[in-house]
Amino acid sequence: MSTLWLKPYMPRSLYVRAALILVLPVVVLLLVVGVAFLQKHLEDVTEQMTRAASREVMLVLDVMGDAETQQEALAAVRPDLQSLEMNARFLGLNEEPSLGGRRWYDFIAPQVEADLQTMLPNLLAVALPSGQEARLYIQTNLGVLELIFDRRRLSPSAPHQLIVTMVFFAVIMTSISFLYMRNQLRPITRLAEAAQAFGRGRVVPYAPGGAVEVRAAGSAFLDMRARIERQMEQRTMMLSGVSHDLRTPLTRLKLGLSMLPEDEAAPLKQDVDEMQLLLDAFLEFSRGASEGIPETVEPTALLEQIVKDARRAGHKAELISVEGEGTVMLRPTAIRRAVENLIGNAVRYGNRADVSLSISPKSFRIRVEDDGPGIPLDQRTEAIKPFSRLDPARNQNQGSGVGLGLAIVSDIARAHGGVLRLSESERLGGLCADIIIGR
Repeated sequence: MSTLWLKPYMPRSLYVRAALILVLPVVVLLLVVGVAFLQKHLEDVTEQMTRAASREVMLVLDVMGDAETQQEALAAVRPDLQSLEMNARFLGLNEEPSLGGRRWYDFIAPQVEADLQTMLPNLLAVALPSGQEARLYIQTNLGVLELIFDRRRLSPSAPHQLIVTMVFFAVIMTSISFLYMRNQLRPITRLAEAAQAFGRGRVVPYAPGGAVEVRAAGSAFLDMRARIERQMEQRTMMLSGVSHDLRTPLTRLKLGLSMLPEDEAAPLKQDVDEMQLLLDAFLEFSRGASEGIPETVEPTALLEQIVKDARRAGHKAELISVEGEGTVMLRPTAIRRAVENLIGNAVRYGNRADVSLSISPKSFRIRVEDDGPGIPLDQRTEAIKPFSRLDPARNQNQGSGVGLGLAIVSDIARAHGGVLRLSESERLGGLCADIIIGR
């Protein structure tokens, strides 16, 4: 049977699920034991005790049957009342039965009253005001007879004590289980926090702890984090080394070309300039998001400064809207590079770049829109890949670059635990690039 319908109603937190696993069996056990005890044991025992008490009452009534006055009846039944440990009297002419209130937790009293009504046809009322006394009011030929005897002769003494004891110890043991479960889940929570922080580009101190399985998972995470950091460092060092080593021969080529005639050197100089541009892009890509450490940043002020610098560089850029407020943990240098790349692409393939910021309690979004030709839907995934050039979709009059601009932005977004999304701008009709990062 499919259980997909149940998934929306199940808690998502591991702590709540574990708590449900602990509490649900305890509650079911209490209900099953309580119902079984009340319906099987207590009802049977109460019925037997009530039947025995009813026979004693019938004996008293039979002894009184031949009496002509109330005094004769009480005198005749006095020896039996002493043996049965009962007290009896007749109510006055205008006296009403004194029923009183019943205890709210006396859940067995309704069954006692029902059994007595069935076994004693002339019974007018039953008063069970406490666990020590029971009063029966019976209609006789001589008047209303009040019989008083021990309540414990009608039902077990304090039957609620079993339920109270079960509930009390169930609460105590469940509380202890909750404390132990919280201590066991704390290492898992710390591991999840460390993994989430590393996914957002931050390295937080973490030491494996808890059960053997949790320690194994924590050690595996530390090994994985170390391998990823080594891989990123090796990639950066390799690209930086190659790019740095190529600068020397490029410089010699420039010096050699400067000694040639202008008409012969012009094409070669253009090739050298393109190689220089490619090396600069390699260096920028090698740095990626590793430059700087995460710190608390006011994104509004950061974007305002980036847009101001872009205007000073001659670009037509504007911060059009800011929604929400707050601070976030970012690598400001990396985010600056990502936004500058998006603005540079926008003004290269279009005429303007509109920047907007949206901050919510769970995430924030930086959006850059342009009025250029945009990128077709089927090529947007390819556009984010390194060294990918979409010449048919872009304006080649301004140059197509080396295909690393959006790759750098996507790399920086992923390093912050976010994503780069490309779509069509509804306002300007060109490309809409969103950097979405969780807080």
